[in-house]
Amino acid sequence: MSLYSKRGVSAQKEEVHAATKNLDQGLFPNAFCKIYPDYLGQDDNWVNVMHADGAGTKSILAYLYWKETGDISVWKGIAQDAIVMNLDDLLCVGIYDNIVFNSTIDRNKHLIPGEVLSQIISGSQELFDTLKGFGVHIHYLGGETADVGDVVRTVAVNGTMTCRWPKDKIISNNKIKPGDVIVGLASYGQSNYETTYNSGIGSNGLTSARHDVLHKFYAENFEESYDNNLPDEVVYIGKNRLTDLVNIQYSIGQMLLSPTRTYAPVLKQLLENHFDKIHGLIHCSGGGQTKCMKYLPGDFKIVKDNLFPVPPVFQIIKHNSGSSWKEMYEVFNMGCRLEIYCSAEDAALMIDTAKSFEIDAQVIGKVEESGKKELLIRANGEEITY
Repeated sequence: MSLYSKRGVSAQKEEVHAATKNLDQGLFPNAFCKIYPDYLGQDDNWVNVMHADGAGTKSILAYLYWKETGDISVWKGIAQDAIVMNLDDLLCVGIYDNIVFNSTIDRNKHLIPGEVLSQIISGSQELFDTLKGFGVHIHYLGGETADVGDVVRTVAVNGTMTCRWPKDKIISNNKIKPGDVIVGLASYGQSNYETTYNSGIGSNGLTSARHDVLHKFYAENFEESYDNNLPDEVVYIGKNRLTDLVNIQYSIGQMLLSPTRTYAPVLKQLLENHFDKIHGLIHCSGGGQTKCMKYLPGDFKIVKDNLFPVPPVFQIIKHNSGSSWKEMYEVFNMGCRLEIYCSAEDAALMIDTAKSFEIDAQVIGKVEESGKKELLIRANGEEITY
């Protein structure tokens, strides 16, 4: 059993999928989000989407960093994580504008004071203001903040996004076909709409990252930061403190807490001007580089043989954990968090658009015929199959 499983989490969320398998899969079962008829407007030419996601256990890292450094502004990044994990899922079905957002914050009031809530709420509005400058309008309609210390150890920061969208402007992934190439957009670096370097960590795999990288000091001093039922051998087994420097500029804490990058400015431009050239979109969130297999419209083989070099944050995690490359690519995005499926002749357009925002992009792989859904990753001198 992997360390990830021993900690009570799953990269593939098998039990969740089993529990929901009998639910209505919506109008486009291969689309990245569930899409339903226009119940709100009763127009056959429109669809409704409501999506829910959040920052996950990254909020625990923020709690530890705040406690250790006193830097309360770290909570603004958690606000961005909760928003982007929703927004970038919606982007993958073609939705990029006129979206409604509601936040859901559950806290232990004894540990999470009002000042932290203020940082989360103001951080949310600041991100919406930034995105508005790129023509992505998200309307913040409040939400629910609950004091549930008996349920939540520290704080859980989540949200929902709702949108009504033209049915003929949905990316359903049904156009993905053998012969397509996959253009990958980097999760790391610094885009021209980010104020600092982004490690690329996103908001997935943070249970693994936190316990594998951080020192037992955090178990001994912050019992509220983990499930006390876990065996000691999987709790904070790393070598580092959050304040340890990776290089002269950034600490371990800053690397692990880089706010999740949104690709909204890039995809708004592509979807408005080149909608018909996009065959499919995949957000490499939970499940990392294996996420694509869930949304293929047929029995295809995905070959990823030109992924980006592994960014430092993932090298640190692997070095501390001793995880195999296979597990790393299944849990983390490994430097590539968005995949655009398109014809080979359109790849340069996708790449050039991303680079105009100073986001690195390249053809990372291709789609091939197969008798089953399968994935081959060639990286770091290995061939990994799923």
